Amino acid sequence: MKNEGLIFARKAKGMTQKALAEKMDCKKSTISNWENGYSNPTLADAFKVAEILDSDINIIFSGLKVQESYTNSA
Repeated sequence: MKNEGLIFARKAKGMTQKALAEKMDCKKSTISNWENGYSNPTLADAFKVAEILDSDINIIFSGLKVQESYTNSA
């Protein structure tokens, strides 16, 4: 499922996928994968995207499960 929130926030900021990728220090394909629902960002990356796009993380990633960067031992 496409991440319309991320696409909208990026375009509202006037950024291309390439420009966002450069600010995130990642590949353009990573941004494309997040937008097209092929993968989700880590929690740290989600916060960084929200900061770069000057938008609320809950609006950008509403309904998506971000990847946890740690192992939860139960």
